[in-house]
Amino acid sequence: MSTPVSPGRWSLLGGAVAVAAYALLSHWLMVRLPAQAWTVALLFGPLLLAVGSLAWHQRHVLGLVAVAAGVAGVSWVVSQGGVDDVNKLYVLQHAGIHAALALGFAATLGPRSVPLITGLAARLQTMTPGLHAYTRRLTQGWVVYFAVMAGASVVIYLVAPWPWWSFFGNLLTPVSAALFFVGEHLLRYRLHPEFERISLSDAVRAYRTRSDPAP
Repeated sequence: MSTPVSPGRWSLLGGAVAVAAYALLSHWLMVRLPAQAWTVALLFGPLLLAVGSLAWHQRHVLGLVAVAAGVAGVSWVVSQGGVDDVNKLYVLQHAGIHAALALGFAATLGPRSVPLITGLAARLQTMTPGLHAYTRRLTQGWVVYFAVMAGASVVIYLVAPWPWWSFFGNLLTPVSAALFFVGEHLLRYRLHPEFERISLSDAVRAYRTRSDPAP
């Protein structure tokens, strides 16, 4: 008899399919209809909603103010019927998100802070000195990844045709993030078989609930 698929794995699969569909749609819109008002709303709306939700749960006032400003800006663009050259806005969105993530992860690496990945791991398993050191290095790895993606976004925009950047921003970006996340998860137990094993769905759940009070 086949083993039933757990609800967590169905949730992970559904999320992956949704992200893939949104990435393909974003790529098509950026290449075919980049300056349309509803394209701007569709591409920026989910981002502002996600950031706003996170800022609300964390009671982050500056984050809420930034989201409000973003909503006002997008609303103005939509009310004007779009813009003639919106490509720079898309690049700024992509590079800005990755730069902000790099800074956010880096901010948790201070001497008096708990590295972000360490805090997530502590929700799922008993921390050991080896695991603490590993998760700190992994947080540093994500900082480098986000910084490289932000820099690559700007460079590709400056030196390559727009469809190349759209392919990078909408398709390669989620694929590379997924490969980093899944690849690290699989490689971890080859390098450190002594670590307690957790499932990918548990790891994703820890990311989703990182703004909740620690258990």
